[in-house]
Amino acid sequence: MVYNFPSGESRRGDTMKYLKTTSYKELKVRIIRSLYEKLSEEAMAQDKSINSLLNEILEKHLTQKHTLSETGAIQKQNVFYSDEQIKLLHNDFLQVELNDITGKVNLIITSPPYNVGIDYKGISDRISYNEYLSFTRKYLERFYEVLADDGRVCLNIPLDKNKGGLQSVYADVVTIAKSVGLKYQSTIVWNEQNISRRTAWGSWLSASAPYVIAPVEMIVLLYKKTWKRLNKGKSTITRDEFIDWTNGMWTFSGESKKRTGHPAPFPLELPLRCIKLFSFEGDLILDPFVGSGTTLVACKMTSRRGIGIDISEDYLEIAKTRIQRTPNLFI
Repeated sequence: MVYNFPSGESRRGDTMKYLKTTSYKELKVRIIRSLYEKLSEEAMAQDKSINSLLNEILEKHLTQKHTLSETGAIQKQNVFYSDEQIKLLHNDFLQVELNDITGKVNLIITSPPYNVGIDYKGISDRISYNEYLSFTRKYLERFYEVLADDGRVCLNIPLDKNKGGLQSVYADVVTIAKSVGLKYQSTIVWNEQNISRRTAWGSWLSASAPYVIAPVEMIVLLYKKTWKRLNKGKSTITRDEFIDWTNGMWTFSGESKKRTGHPAPFPLELPLRCIKLFSFEGDLILDPFVGSGTTLVACKMTSRRGIGIDISEDYLEIAKTRIQRTPNLFI
């Protein structure tokens, strides 16, 4: 058998092709090894497996792409009211440009829509549960963006939901919060003492299928990277308040809808406690679903800076009036 060798030029071409292929393979191996080492370090730091970390990274990336495609163009800030301490924005929190506070918010206190059919102005409170969880993921991702590394969240949400089907709202929201990078600290149970007339008992006086409904709401405590504050500030909480409020069962009444002009207000006591227990004087507080402005009224009373965002001009007008009537204690 006779083998015909290629010409010198062809041999050189084949050799260069081989060298290029070999070089590419070596480069690929080095890149993979470097990525693996970095992923291993990060996984160890977060006490997770590499697969779990990769899944979280991929999920976050795909969610962000999905969110951007849905929300469209970023809105410019539409300042509804502003003074040296408080700012109200007439915007959608999911779409408004917040570069000026990104990475700077010390504490978020808010109560998002519960999706139980409340007649809010400008937002549907009657969406499917999957849509509600998608909405939840979007606002929690924005929380992560705007929070300082030692920033905290006090998220007032229901324990569960029975309108339109029983759902474990609290458990699902906490799971989503952790999946977007927020860390879980604890939960305060708010005993609202609102035992309204029951209309859904399930099976009456029978073990067949009774419904258990707890007349409480939850205040989930989350944080971005570290729970301990990185810089010390001036606390404004008394000894008795600290002892009382670090007990995770808070008992006080809810707020009147007629008095505030909002269909689902929370009482002033709630943000006052959260602000004094979890922030320092002068800190930046955000309420992205500010409604009638209760969180910002509490900011005025406790010498904190506050930013509130809402899509309803009517509710912002109520918030503005309440804020202007509150003495300015900020120094």
